This record gives sequence, C-alpha cells and structure tokens, in this order.
Amino acid sequence: MKIVVIYNSQTGFTKRYAEWIAEATGADCFELSVAKKKDLTAYEAIIFGGWACAGSISKISWFKGNIDKWADKKLIAFCVGGSPIDNPEIEVALNQNFSEMERKKVKTFYCPGGFNYEKMSTPSKLMMKMFAKTLKAKKDKTEAEQVMVKMISSSYDISDKKYIEPILQCLRN
Repeated sequence: MKIVVIYNSQTGFTKRYAEWIAEATGADCFELSVAKKKDLTAYEAIIFGGWACAGSISKISWFKGNIDKWADKKLIAFCVGGSPIDNPEIEVALNQNFSEMERKKVKTFYCPGGFNYEKMSTPSKLMMKMFAKTLKAKKDKTEAEQVMVKMISSSYDISDKKYIEPILQCLRN
C-alpha cells in the first residue's frame, strides 16, 4: 500500500510521530506546506497529523477540505497533545473535529507528546503561561486540575513510539 504521512508540527512532537509512522510503514513523509504542492492521487492511504490546540487539531481544515476528493483512500488523522493517553476528554476533543459523516470516512487517533516551551511560538507560550497562572490561582482545584497545573508549568516529553501501534494496526486492516 502506498502511504503518505503529512504533518503540521509546532514544537516537534507531531513531526516525531509522523516520522515514526513513516519509518514503520515505508511511507513518504511531508510537512504540510510541502504536501500542499504535491499530487497525492497515487497514494492509497493518507495520514494527517496535527497538534492539539484548544480542542482542535491544528490545520485540520486543509485535510477536511480534501476528504471528498480522497473518497477512494484510507484516511487517518492523528492529534498530538500534552495530555496523557488516558485523559477521558481526548475522545470528545477528537470527535468534535469531524462531523458524523466525516467520522465514517476518517479514523482518528491521539498520541501523547508533551510541552516544549522553548520551541513554542510567542503567542502559544503566552497563552499557556496565562492558562497555567489562572489555573494555579483557582481555589478548590479538582485533582485533574492539580495534575494539569503540574504538567503545564514546565516543558516535558511523554511521547513514545508505542502510541503509533493503533495507527499501524488500522493500516493493516
């Protein structure tokens, strides 16, 4: 099967997962700006990866805009974020990126990445620091909020190659 992995990465976590998937499958791998200039008709499977941004997958509109054109292809989207894999909000966030009809055509996956404040854009860094400050100041934080404050207070990396396995399994089926 001829596969392409297309990604949009801000701090490197999504790029890392895209490269791991490409390496494991022998797929071509392109950053989104490069992929937009390519003819993708020869590919049988198109995988798109973007980073989590306020419940959305970054640059997902480009992928969604091509779903109908790629009706004969296996379509997969993955999102990389700072939450651990067992966060119950992940499935809700993934589902809100696609309509019910789109979810019938696209398989979605989540891969835990982390935070790298040093590589974040200034607006993203400011937004995260403000969010962390607001959450820290909140009285009577839930246990989940306390964990989140700890996690987003500094850079961390929870990425692991094992999280691409469900994507690889989907490609095999």
